[in-house]
Amino acid sequence: MGLDSAAQRRQALIGAGALVLGGLMAWGATGISSVAGYGGVGPNFVPWVVSLALLACGAGLLWQAFSGGWRELEAPSGAARGDWRALAWVLGGLAANALLLERLGFIIACTACFVLAVRGLRASEGKPHGGARGLVIDAVTGMLIAAPAYWLFTQLLGISLPGLTGTGWL
Repeated sequence: MGLDSAAQRRQALIGAGALVLGGLMAWGATGISSVAGYGGVGPNFVPWVVSLALLACGAGLLWQAFSGGWRELEAPSGAARGDWRALAWVLGGLAANALLLERLGFIIACTACFVLAVRGLRASEGKPHGGARGLVIDAVTGMLIAAPAYWLFTQLLGISLPGLTGTGWL
């Protein structure tokens, strides 16, 4: 299946964008201290991993775009127009994270962000939000994602993130 030149150009732009973003992140990672912390890796470890992953993905996307187009590309799903209410839920999650981070700590702020964003993503697919049970499941899932990330950064990498208590564990 061959692509027209406009589709190939759009796919190549996305691959190039991933390469540029990976390069910018790598450039930014050079300014982060590499002094090893408690876990033996420095604070620049994760930015370098993400940078390299973005560079690899960008290279792969470019290769596919120029060798016949992305493989096994599914037809787009969703509505023909954007769902502004769903977007508002996701943006509300980001705003909640920013507003709650210093007041209630990383774990609770990220959990709130997750709960609101998931509600928006479900709404964009026309799925029900799940009621009170769904809210509890989303909150527990968000906390199961946020808590290990917090502990990884604070306990293993020695990076200070806002917490609810002064113990470094919550």
